[in-house]
Amino acid sequence: MIKRFIYSQKIAPYVFILPFVLVFAIFWAYPLLNSFEMSFQKVSLGQESSWAGINNYTKLMGDTVFLKAVGNSFIYMVITLVILIPLPMLFAVLLNSKFMWGREFFKASFFFPALTSVVVAGTIFRLMFGEMEGSMINNILGSFNIEPVKFLKGQVTGFIALVALATWRWMGVNMLYFLSGLKNIPDDYYEAAAIDGASKSQQFFKITIPLLKPTSIYVLTISIYAGLAMFTESMMLWNGNNSPKNIGLTIVGYLYRQGIEKNNLGYAAAVGIVLLAITMIINITQLTISGMFKKEEQS
Repeated sequence: MIKRFIYSQKIAPYVFILPFVLVFAIFWAYPLLNSFEMSFQKVSLGQESSWAGINNYTKLMGDTVFLKAVGNSFIYMVITLVILIPLPMLFAVLLNSKFMWGREFFKASFFFPALTSVVVAGTIFRLMFGEMEGSMINNILGSFNIEPVKFLKGQVTGFIALVALATWRWMGVNMLYFLSGLKNIPDDYYEAAAIDGASKSQQFFKITIPLLKPTSIYVLTISIYAGLAMFTESMMLWNGNNSPKNIGLTIVGYLYRQGIEKNNLGYAAAVGIVLLAITMIINITQLTISGMFKKEEQS
């Protein structure tokens, strides 16, 4: 009886998806629902919670520090999208070229930073862009007779350091995504285009980019989330969650400040729900515009 139940064709599909359903329910759905409920409450550890209605959300709309964090996260997201989508695609095309030598070495070199702990990477970049005598970036600037720059104390220069860290860490990962997409493009397309007299640039814009669309959309989707959810890089770069005038504060950093540092869990839950809503709206919008939700026409 048990054996018949296990090997039943009607039951088997549900058995296979059961682990995913359990993980999704326990580690995603339940925490999300619990956070949504908390966002309408005043909750602090060691104190009894009380109903707050929409007060947490109305307070957020007038919270200048929160709005600053939202602005910082959006700027970071946009800059990383501009850098970490086209450049990895170009590098992937170069590495995929038949005439490229040492491609395995370059693949490993680009991907190696992703294996480095963000704590270690953030500490290294903090020292590189620091004000101490001997800091690498200011030494380079000094060789061109440029005065030392206090990178981590200015809005623009701080973002230069932050984006440099993100580029160093994630360039190789996105490049590998595009390399996997390029492997699915048949060589016959390029050979036929070359016979028809298409140049390399024409092949890139007419064949490579269109056929890399699914990979590009995937990289865009995860990059939007990563940009808005960035926290650890900023925290390590400024050696804490309190950067000068909040120039490095992100939405997740503000959530951490309210929930962990100030023990204001209800307000922090509201910040998390707003972050989720913003991320979903942006990603659903770009997926809709890109046509990912359209059904393929039956031939």
